[in-house]
Amino acid sequence: MRANLFNTDLDRNPANHQPLTPLTFLERAASVFPDHTAIIHGDLRRSYADFYTRSRQLASALAARGIGRGDTVSALLANTPAMLECHYGVPMCGAVLHSINTRLDASIIAFQLDHAMAKVVIVDREFLPLMQEALSLAAVGPLVIRYDDPVFDATPAQDDLPAYEAFLSAGDPDFAWLMPEDEWDAISINYTSGTTGDPKGVVSHHRGAYLLAQGNALTSSMQKHAVYLWTLPMFHCNGWCFPWTLSAIIGTHVCLRQVRADQIWNALADHGVTHLCGAPIVMSLMIAAPEAVKSPLDRTVQFFTAAAPPPETLLADMKTAGFDVTHLYGLTETYGPAVVNDWHADWSDLPAAAQAKLKSRQGVRYLPLEGLAVLDPETMRPVPRDGTSMGEVMFRGNVVMKGYFRNPKATQEAFAGGWFHSGDLGVMHPDGYIQLKDRSKDIIISGGENISSIEVEEALYRHPAVAVAAVVAMPHEKWGETPCAFVEVASGHHLDTDMLKEWCRAQLAPYKVPGRFIFMPIPRTSTGKIQKFALRARVMDPAA
Repeated sequence: MRANLFNTDLDRNPANHQPLTPLTFLERAASVFPDHTAIIHGDLRRSYADFYTRSRQLASALAARGIGRGDTVSALLANTPAMLECHYGVPMCGAVLHSINTRLDASIIAFQLDHAMAKVVIVDREFLPLMQEALSLAAVGPLVIRYDDPVFDATPAQDDLPAYEAFLSAGDPDFAWLMPEDEWDAISINYTSGTTGDPKGVVSHHRGAYLLAQGNALTSSMQKHAVYLWTLPMFHCNGWCFPWTLSAIIGTHVCLRQVRADQIWNALADHGVTHLCGAPIVMSLMIAAPEAVKSPLDRTVQFFTAAAPPPETLLADMKTAGFDVTHLYGLTETYGPAVVNDWHADWSDLPAAAQAKLKSRQGVRYLPLEGLAVLDPETMRPVPRDGTSMGEVMFRGNVVMKGYFRNPKATQEAFAGGWFHSGDLGVMHPDGYIQLKDRSKDIIISGGENISSIEVEEALYRHPAVAVAAVVAMPHEKWGETPCAFVEVASGHHLDTDMLKEWCRAQLAPYKVPGRFIFMPIPRTSTGKIQKFALRARVMDPAA
């Protein structure tokens, strides 16, 4: 192979090469715009100078407790300033941030804490009973730090746990925080919903977080000093990397502890919100609010949604209310959204029905994603671009995860053939836009939350009167989808909907409880495999 002369005596050195990390976004923002408002939360206003100082103090306080490179710091927090500080302060001491879904049950949280080998847990007082139950089931014994959010409860705490503010104040505001040794170093671990067995720990690196954070701004044409409302949980794929995006554009975070219509509309009116993200349920919540709650908008607000495509009527209502809705798609393994339904100007001249059909497509790759394809998983060849030939959606590039933590088998399977296998089935349209058609892992997306059909089935099978159970997604006007359970009752037993619903409530998180139970013989193939396609057809039939 011929030598490349342009590499001769031209080596990487500290002057010309630094690891990419989104942590530098906050450092720059605090240096250039120290007095600009970074965070709004209730009556709190926090500048970029303060945001940066507090993040360094958190890093320093963690380091003083022996937390360093490769250690895990878990966070069970709402969309509060502390959660934003964790996205910087935790990796600033070299540690890895583990954001926990606040809607999970204690047993799954315990599994995550053990699997991630958590050394520290920062927990909101509201979720402290849940965390205490999880820790009673876990093998690890992390340091527990209690975060008191006055928006939730301003009364003094009645326990001996170290308080977040006191812990943070002990840190050095001038702490010389750690750059990653390599941009491939882990910045976070987030857990999948566990569709086949235990949840998998998705490891993300500094490079990918840096690139997707910038990709968010470029893809959404986010202007400098944009105002972002936190209707998307930050525990979802690190808030789709927007905690880091906002520092890159010196924007303002408007924290929202609870996703309520009145609070959303108040924030839109009071803070000049320009962007927000969420599942279609958030849009439905906003549109269904009483007229007295809504505030007329003097600007177009950008709304980014994922999960199931919004109904045509909802899109029309959002447009009338002053929102421009963009459909995104991605997975935890791709740092959140890596596909966008990039809108063409001439599409806006089409009839509403045609526009809705176009908006239902997932779209094309984000700028920082190098490869997006719909391939035959057996041959790894692209399917025809005809909008009908189905294959598996696959990703390749710098915004794909490092792999699954402590799970080499799953990592190898996910990266077979040099592509990340999403497990989602879709088609490729002639113009290069992809559209999902099914989920090979039977994930149910309800209000933006992933529900494993297998987990619900396992809960049903634990009931002594259930002989056979199968769970599929059922359309739901409010949540987009909800589980529907088909059940065969064991001989000599009696079951009804109320009995099974009560059973599931004791076994599962509330949002995972099936919205409907159908008692019937469950169709199977000649080899005994349940025909879920037939069950899906049944729930899609209004007369069923």
